[in-house]
Amino acid sequence: MTDRPQDEETPRVVIRDKRRIDPTSGQVREPAGETVMGSPAGTAGQAGSTATPGEQMSEQNGPAAGADQPDPVTPEVPDTPADLVEDDTARQLAERTEDLQRVTAEYANYRRRVDRDRVAVVDQAAERFAGQLIPVVDDIERAREHGDLTGAFKVVADRVLGLLDGLGVVTFGTPGDPFDPALHEAVLHDTSADVQVPTATTVLRPGFRRGDRVLRTAMVGVTDPENPAPAAEQEQAGETPAG
Repeated sequence: MTDRPQDEETPRVVIRDKRRIDPTSGQVREPAGETVMGSPAGTAGQAGSTATPGEQMSEQNGPAAGADQPDPVTPEVPDTPADLVEDDTARQLAERTEDLQRVTAEYANYRRRVDRDRVAVVDQAAERFAGQLIPVVDDIERAREHGDLTGAFKVVADRVLGLLDGLGVVTFGTPGDPFDPALHEAVLHDTSADVQVPTATTVLRPGFRRGDRVLRTAMVGVTDPENPAPAAEQEQAGETPAG
């Protein structure tokens, strides 16, 4: 058996990496190349310094170290059934609150309208009843002037006058009151130097009112001054005295 020459090449073992996915980077790569093992020492350094095709492809396809990477996009999380139920509950609560406020305002307006109508009905009924009693009061006053208001008739008369007092009806119109067209009905007219303004000097029929509402005006005789003051004449003529 003869020894092989020292310079004869040693047989090389070839390993083919056919994996499509790089085990290091996880990237798809081209078909792997060949890796030479068992090379002589002279070629071992060169083989050790040269990476396999698969490793080279992995380094080329993989992201470079320190390179700017895009910010990760946070996926939108869909609303859960609990969130949807909470939103629907809040919406229904707001709607019910608005309905309650509207009903409360409508009821308050209704109460005010009812109270106003009730007061108006009571006032109208009282004024109508007082208007029916006023002619009876005139008869009572005439009987009083003639001295016939005695006995049982006087008791009845006092009850009728008490009804008017209970309704809040009062009489007005006495001699000496300043003439007011809203309260007095002038049926007589004369002049006198004793008065400075038109005055109701004679009361032929008293007037009645309930609060601010006049139920019947007073029938009076009016006396005007004989020589009205210049200022009064200018006021009646619509002129303003020169200052």
